Amino acid sequence: MRFAPTVRTTAAALSVLAVLLTPTTARAVTAERAAAPGDTVTLPVSDALTALPVQTESRAGYERSKFKHWTDADKDGCNTRAEVLKAEAVVTPSQGPNCVLTGQSWYSPYGDRYFDSASKLDIDHLVPLAEAWDSGASQWTAKERELYANDLDDTRDLIAESAASNRSKADKDASEWLPPYAGYRCQYGTDWIVDKTRWGLSVDATERDALTQQLADCPDQPITVTLAH
Repeated sequence: MRFAPTVRTTAAALSVLAVLLTPTTARAVTAERAAAPGDTVTLPVSDALTALPVQTESRAGYERSKFKHWTDADKDGCNTRAEVLKAEAVVTPSQGPNCVLTGQSWYSPYGDRYFDSASKLDIDHLVPLAEAWDSGASQWTAKERELYANDLDDTRDLIAESAASNRSKADKDASEWLPPYAGYRCQYGTDWIVDKTRWGLSVDATERDALTQQLADCPDQPITVTLAH
């Protein structure tokens, strides 16, 4: 039977985190109090992968429109797409009316290339919206999905990428697609685990095994994540 992660499985995963993590905030996390949204945790990436709940995925009911995205949360005239472009520009762009950006340059880590036009770039959800739905977001409120789709509080969740790379990746998970540039794959796998940890999302067995294999030749570096869900 195909099923989506439940509140119970998410709670169980947070309990595992409580044992594995090192708290980095004044809100101490102990075996008696599982990690909760708002806590910042630090642990080896291998332990973070182990802590992710393993569930069979379901895409039943998914529609991209259920994730309201490219909002202007701070009402400064620049939506989420523009905010990511500004933050990730290698050469700081000039900003004109309606947040039109000019005179900029960006680096594409997926393809190890530079781009000089925003029109050549997409904003990639590291864990695609459809994959997030499959992994637990189907159980969220509309507001929670909106926050996920516009997450500017962790720079690893949204990436300015070439349109070609983003569309090649589409809604594939880490077992189905890796960046063409091999030098970025360790970072990609690590950030995938960060994103799923931050949002309390599950992995399926194939995805977990692929991530384990990907990271076998990578440093077991500590990751620091502020939990959002």
